[in-house]
Amino acid sequence: MAGLLQAFNAALIRKPMVTQCATSAVLFGAGDIVAQQVFEKKGRDHDFMRTARLSFYGGAIFGPILTKWLQFLERLKFSSPTKAVVYRVYLDQGVFTPMVVGMFFGSLTLLEGKTIRDAKERIQDAYVPTLLRNWGVFIPTQVINFALVPPHLRFVTVGVVSLFWNAYLSSVNAKKQLEAAAETKEVPVDEEYVVVGAASDEKKAAVL
Repeated sequence: MAGLLQAFNAALIRKPMVTQCATSAVLFGAGDIVAQQVFEKKGRDHDFMRTARLSFYGGAIFGPILTKWLQFLERLKFSSPTKAVVYRVYLDQGVFTPMVVGMFFGSLTLLEGKTIRDAKERIQDAYVPTLLRNWGVFIPTQVINFALVPPHLRFVTVGVVSLFWNAYLSSVNAKKQLEAAAETKEVPVDEEYVVVGAASDEKKAAVL
């Protein structure tokens, strides 16, 4: 176990992008598994495509962006360690996080094969409550992260906390997906009713 951790630590230093993207893919996928099996109690009805989408998002979209973002924050220089923590947390949670929350719901909606309009609606519905809950979790997490954790391990710290956060995000996204699907099913019924009603009116007019 110690050897595995040493190898992982060495990989983070030698190849940070590849290692962190792979880690992100695993953690996002694991978060969705927790969401489906622990929170949603799906059992054998597990949605593997949903888990695959989350893993793809974590490894191909979120992982590279977060890696570059943390590297950018580390390059910023401040006059004191306290200022460094304050400003990095502020930038991370005040600038980066609001964009990432919207990116998550937008990307997952498009990966489900939905339209840009659908993505906008899902972001509008889920954005504010998700962002507020994110701040409650990640502001204290990032204070500890930037104050105490070595730079090359900060991604891992975020990832470990995100395992449970991703489970929450996955559940929220799935809930919005089901709500959107229910609304979509209702539309054809209304349209059919309108068409039938219109046809009946035309027949009545013809008889008269």
